[in-house]
Formats: sequence, C-alpha cells, structure tokens
Amino acid sequence: MMNYENETLSVNRRNFIKGAAAGWILLNSSASFAFNRNFQQKKLVWIFLRGALDGLHAVVPVADPYLQQHRKGLIEPIQSQLHTLNSQFGLAKDLAFMHQLYQQKQMSPVVAVASGYRQRSHFDAQDQMESGLNQTDHDNGWLARALKEINGGGLAISRSIPIAFRDGLTNSGVDVDTWFPSSFPEAPEDLLNRLNDMYAKDPALNSHLQAVIEQKQNPSMMMQEKRPTGFDYLAKQCAHLLANSSANCAMLELNGWDTHNNQVRRLSRNLSLLDKGIQNLQLGMGQKWQDTLVIVSTEFGRTVAVNGTMGTDHGTASSMFLAGGALATFNGELSGGKVLGDWPGLAPEKLYQGRDLMATSDVRYWYAKALQSHWKLNRQQLSRIFPDLPL
Repeated sequence: MMNYENETLSVNRRNFIKGAAAGWILLNSSASFAFNRNFQQKKLVWIFLRGALDGLHAVVPVADPYLQQHRKGLIEPIQSQLHTLNSQFGLAKDLAFMHQLYQQKQMSPVVAVASGYRQRSHFDAQDQMESGLNQTDHDNGWLARALKEINGGGLAISRSIPIAFRDGLTNSGVDVDTWFPSSFPEAPEDLLNRLNDMYAKDPALNSHLQAVIEQKQNPSMMMQEKRPTGFDYLAKQCAHLLANSSANCAMLELNGWDTHNNQVRRLSRNLSLLDKGIQNLQLGMGQKWQDTLVIVSTEFGRTVAVNGTMGTDHGTASSMFLAGGALATFNGELSGGKVLGDWPGLAPEKLYQGRDLMATSDVRYWYAKALQSHWKLNRQQLSRIFPDLPL
C-alpha cells in the first residue's frame, strides 16, 4: 500500500495517470481473457436458452395422435418441412445443421425434460437451472462444482460471471474468466507505443502492457470494427478462445425464447441463430470438435395448447440437445443419433396440471450422464455436483 506521508504530490499524480491509462487500455482492448494453467483435452460448452424454448416446436412429436388437436395452428405451417428424426419425431426445419450432426451421430435431442422447478417465473427458473440445486444458491453453480472436481477452469461469454460458474461459498479457487465484445473503441497503436516507452522502466506496468499487446495481436481475439454481438459471432469467438486455451468449458447464452405471440416466425429466427451458432462452434473448434460436447437447455417449456395470439405461455417440460464430436464416441444410453428420453404423450389426462407437457426426466440427470461420459466423473463426484439428484 502506498505511504502517502512519504510520497510527493507529483509522484502521486504520475502514478494515478499511469494506472488510469493502464485501466483504459484493459477496458478497450479486444479481450481480457486469462488462460487457465490446468489443461484438459475434453471441452464442454453449455448453451443456455433464456426465455423458455417450446420443445414441442423444436422436436415435434409427429406421431402423437393429439398433436393436431392441441396446436393445429402452430403445426400446419411447419409440418411439411420438418427433418425426420425417426418414426415418432421430426426436427424443426431451421435446425438443418443440427440435423446433419444427428445423421453423423453427433447430436441427440432429449424430450420431456425439466429441472426440479415447477412454477412459471423466468427469473427464478433460470437461477435454479444455473445453480443446479432444488433450493437455488446464487453463489453456487453447477458448472463451478463440476470444474472443482477436475481442478479445471471455465470461460463465460458474458460481461460478468453467471451463477453457473460462481463458487463464492466454498472459495475453492475455481478459475473462471469472462469475455464479451467491448463497446469501447480499440486502443490505437500510437497510444500503445507511447505507453510502451513510458512503462519501459516500470517492470509491473510494462509486464501488464505487454500482455495486453499480445492479446491484441492474437488473431482469435481480434474484433471487427463494429464489434458485433450476435450469437453466431459470440459462438465463433467462444470456439476460438476455448480451442486455444486450457479452459475446460464455456457458457453461452441465447435470449428471445419467450414466444407468447407470433411463435412460428419468432422461433424460426431463433432456431436459425442457434443452428448457426452450433455450426460456428464446430468450425471454430477445428480438430478439437472431436473432443467437444455441447449441451443446450432452457429453463422450462411452454403450454401444449396455443393461446389467442398464435403463441404459447409458460409451461413445464421442454426439449434439450446434446451435440459435438465427442457424442459420437459415447456408448449406451447417451450415444448420438437418436431421440433420448421417455415420451409421456399429449393425451389430456397425461398433461401436467392439464396444460403442460409432463416431465419424465430431470435435466440434471442428463447433465450428470454427460459429465460421467465426457469427463469420466464417478458417482461420488456427481453426487457432489448434484447433491439433491438421485443417481
């Protein structure tokens, strides 16, 4: 700590200016991602769909005799364009790349899944999904607990650390970095050169500045001039960062799934964004895609029936997706290229509270199975990650 009694005003002013300039550069540099020292070849990406995806619109139960009765207005515009999964289900037309992965045994949808949450608040459901606990702990996330088991590190494509990566209570030192395109202008080369001369005799500041310059020159960190923040772009940058670092997993978010009206048009747009994002993940990971597992899930599903504005309201069970080159190597229940989960049916007496798709499995069950297959975690480790989930 600085001893103000022994420092002159001129020195204080000089240190303030130097420190402020360093801070300005960090805020305006292309990224501030710090590489984790713990290396793990197997990569995991969690894509969280905020807003509640209508799983019946993404993975359509074409063979269910009650489908037309409940949602004729939503099904008729899309039914002729669905990608065939099997005799019972079709995949939304906008998930064309994910269908290709399905055919390559690198994608499997899971039907009728939900968390332990049974109310209909987006915020509460999202927090509980990130926490992975029946009683939400906002400082204790399921990805942080998983990383603790492998002594690993994570990357959040976010401006702040999301609940899923928080480990505030145990303080175990889980290494998580955040990255998001800056809205500040790029630090000009002339300024960097001037600061380079200014910091030449200050080892601490010089070291910090050189790290910023190295990051700025890293192709995977470079931004386009307009600094796009679309999901496809974020997925591409996420893949570059994850593939070229020792981070074990990453978290991406895609909003806009709360389709109370005009669902056909709105979901077409969002499903296309998701599909392009998955494709960019594959392209960006390169050869490491073969060691990558992607999990896609949402906080809850939507009503089976259509509302008066050609949309759906908050429901219970939805669909999730497992994807990635690693999925093709899994055996047994979690193998790729098939529809997973138990289908409860859409008969009125089978619906949850007479309105929602009934959940037949907990989304955390599939998380646990994925961690077991991908990172080879044992039952004891999984019970620490999901302590209130029967395994």
